[in-house]
Amino acid sequence: MSDAAISGRRGRNARRERRQAGPGGQAVPYISRKIPVYDVLGDEGAELIEANADRILAEIGLEFREDPEVLNLWKIAGAEVDGERVRFPKGMLREILKTAPAQFTQHARNPARNVEIGGNNLVFAPVYGPPFVTDLDQGRRYGTIEDFRNFVKLAYMSPWLHHSGGTVCEPVDLPVNKRHFDMVYSHIKYSDKPFMGSVTAPERAEDSVRMAQITFGEDFVDQNCVMIQLINANSPLVFDATMLGALKVYARHNQACIVSPFILAGAMSPVTVSGTLSQVLAEALAGCALTQLVRPGAPVVFGAFVSSISMQSGAPTFGSPEGSLLLTGAAKLARRLNLPFRSGGSFTASKLPDAQSAQESTQTILATVQSGVNFALHAAGWLEGGLCSSYEKFIMDADQLGMMHVLAKGIDLSEESLAMDALQEVGPGGHFLGAAHTQRNFESAFYRSAIADNNSYEQWHADGELDASRRANARWKEQLAAYSGPELDTGTDEALQAFMTERKASFPDSNV
Repeated sequence: MSDAAISGRRGRNARRERRQAGPGGQAVPYISRKIPVYDVLGDEGAELIEANADRILAEIGLEFREDPEVLNLWKIAGAEVDGERVRFPKGMLREILKTAPAQFTQHARNPARNVEIGGNNLVFAPVYGPPFVTDLDQGRRYGTIEDFRNFVKLAYMSPWLHHSGGTVCEPVDLPVNKRHFDMVYSHIKYSDKPFMGSVTAPERAEDSVRMAQITFGEDFVDQNCVMIQLINANSPLVFDATMLGALKVYARHNQACIVSPFILAGAMSPVTVSGTLSQVLAEALAGCALTQLVRPGAPVVFGAFVSSISMQSGAPTFGSPEGSLLLTGAAKLARRLNLPFRSGGSFTASKLPDAQSAQESTQTILATVQSGVNFALHAAGWLEGGLCSSYEKFIMDADQLGMMHVLAKGIDLSEESLAMDALQEVGPGGHFLGAAHTQRNFESAFYRSAIADNNSYEQWHADGELDASRRANARWKEQLAAYSGPELDTGTDEALQAFMTERKASFPDSNV
């Protein structure tokens, strides 16, 4: 491609980004959904699922492993505790959950980036947890702290992502027991959007809280949510000591927990949608209620990571109709509990940012928006069933998220949008290209993709015959080259680095 063509495309991208950005060059901090939620379950179906979840809780119960404190909390609350198995009387968990807020604010260090989680709001956060990263230049490889920082920067620069996320990739070049310091610091240093803390051990959760206290102030953290964390059930019907330890730390400090059963239906739950939903509800009820025993009023989110597996190979599948039904059904159950809901994202089992990844991710992100999800983790960058964070897929997914912003607004019925003056001006047989209404609105009238090529064949050929992934490859490089980070108070930065240095020196490196 010629230098002139590259320069021209960069200019078009810059103009597009200026159009897409909100006031002051910043994106809207979160989506306020204006469209109705899609309900596939109905009230009668939800009541049946709830009754079955009550039976699971009362007759089968859940195991809370290697945590005597949690078992004692349940015993005091009135549950039946038999070893590590806990059974719950009907209605007990719903009663406990009455102290949980239906909606809460997660504060960012830039107040303009605060997000509202719950209600009709939707927050997009990037991919979480992959040990591998990939791009078209270097291929698939283990993630590093440099990759981690790059994804934080890309999320910060995207007008369509509202959140910096958590483990956007595993920086395997750092010791397992110390990498959480650098990950949390990267979110604070290279972005001013909200972020997530570490959950891989209780002491790492405590370190995350301490870093938040240095950044926001101890009193502010005690009274406000500044971090949100992912607490997975070890499905079926188990919470392990690691997750329980992290949950207790964050709940005690008034920080939000997303309690998410992690389910691949057919392996970790029944093969049916309704059977899986009953299990999801039982697990989420127990984990969410536990946060309220630790600290009544602590923010908590009903989560559901649910997909299916191939019954031929056992591999996870994404973008399936069953996955959409599970997501939408779980959202209904969360609304009936008056709790914020986390699910969805841009899922795919594809190994490349190709047609399969686009199809599967689109199916999931559409269901995410239409079903009423409040917090969507894995909204950008997910590849290979969650094993890989992809630079190109990150850019392609973010472009789709821009489209979801438009979809969630619904149909504008304002006087300007109804456009009667344009219809009167043009009349029969004319065209609208030169109409005054068109001239007023053409720049913002339609969503303009940063990735799609709508030019003629001849122009596409002259630009180098690039497919979507190649265009995304060029775009993430341009964005990182243009990155200019938010300011971080010098004293805060020095205090964070001093804390990390002292803590890292206090114990040896470990790979567990």
